Amino acid sequence: MFTHSKGLPLAGPFSISRGLPPAGILAAWLVLASTGFAQSGPKRTNVTDAEVAKVHKSALLIDTHNDVTSNTVDGLDIGKRRADGHSDLPRFKEGGVGATFFAVYVAGNYAREGKAANRTLQMIDTVRHDIIGKYPNDFEFVTTADGIVAAHKKGKFAALMGIEGGHAIEDSLRLLRDFYALGIRYMTLTHSNSNNWADSSGDIEKPNNGLSKFGKEVVGEMNRLGMMVDISHVSDKTFWDALEVSKAPIFASHSSCRSISPIPRNMTDPMITALGKKGGVVQINFGCEFLNPESAKSSPMQNPALREKMQAVMKTLTDIKDPLARQAAARKMMEQSGLKTARATADDVVAHINKVVQLAGIDAVGIGSDYDGVGCVPAGLDDVSKYPVLTRKLLEAGYSAAEIQKIYGGNLLRVMRGAEKTAAELQQNR
Repeated sequence: MFTHSKGLPLAGPFSISRGLPPAGILAAWLVLASTGFAQSGPKRTNVTDAEVAKVHKSALLIDTHNDVTSNTVDGLDIGKRRADGHSDLPRFKEGGVGATFFAVYVAGNYAREGKAANRTLQMIDTVRHDIIGKYPNDFEFVTTADGIVAAHKKGKFAALMGIEGGHAIEDSLRLLRDFYALGIRYMTLTHSNSNNWADSSGDIEKPNNGLSKFGKEVVGEMNRLGMMVDISHVSDKTFWDALEVSKAPIFASHSSCRSISPIPRNMTDPMITALGKKGGVVQINFGCEFLNPESAKSSPMQNPALREKMQAVMKTLTDIKDPLARQAAARKMMEQSGLKTARATADDVVAHINKVVQLAGIDAVGIGSDYDGVGCVPAGLDDVSKYPVLTRKLLEAGYSAAEIQKIYGGNLLRVMRGAEKTAAELQQNR
């Protein structure tokens, strides 16, 4: 939301004596050669429309974070094309999207009002009732990696759910288990606020010094259930604690690279490298401020004075119920005051993908757009129908069809299967 946001070993020389064949040496060198060109093929200028269509169709595109639920819960009909926003059923089809984790987003104010669990249930219901229930011929409710693949083979859109904001469980492992039973398959440990057991990147205070003792129990129970641990939004210390504690690979459902765009919500190079070594995935966020350093300068997440001004503006727009419309109105007011956000491009998305591949390998990157949760998205990737634009950009950057298939969904399926495998082992040994 707007208020929110395995690679080859790097140590030691690459040599045949270490068990790496000559082809592996070349691949390793290409991965590490540069920040701007981290994949295994040469850059291209001759990518045809037919090739883009063929490669795009061959990939199972899984977006791990879409916030259109903040609109459907207020009455939006996702089946009808709309003039604004980023997501609806016609545009999902045009974009060739195969699966989406719809965000069960629970704003921090619900926790302060004692209504976090209530809001979580409402958000689960909008996915189950307003999206899947209303359009069962198009959407299929899915809770496993194999289920995603099976739905895709049937030509249906796999719909999954992930909680955004660990305060949703109201400090209760019982509620965590209940939400899993209702279909939740990942949980972002925090949102822009710290909760009682995990610290957020958006909180200056950091009251838990990372994960508290109970926070580590939450991660353990998520492992036992088979719920993926999402570290988008968490503080750096919370990330390192979660990486150490989790028995299954963890992932960032919608984060990008801090070394390119320096906002706290993004991940540092050491974090990306460590996540990749443990089999995790960074799902690149399409929010302009997450991608482009000039956009980050004009982001409330990076500029405290601007954040205060934005908060004041938002208070004047409380009568606008649609969150995305409210964001757009706020952004317009800010632009009228001379504070215009620089816009990112599709090339910025590729740059972040390149960076993760350079640091952690092709198995460590995916897509978590944050469509309908951010007010500014890259030029050329204006909504979910534009994913073929990214496919073209990746082909032009030198990525192969097999590599694009990993980025678009193969890597996420591996992480999800890892969580499922860990849960089966823990439950068997209990």
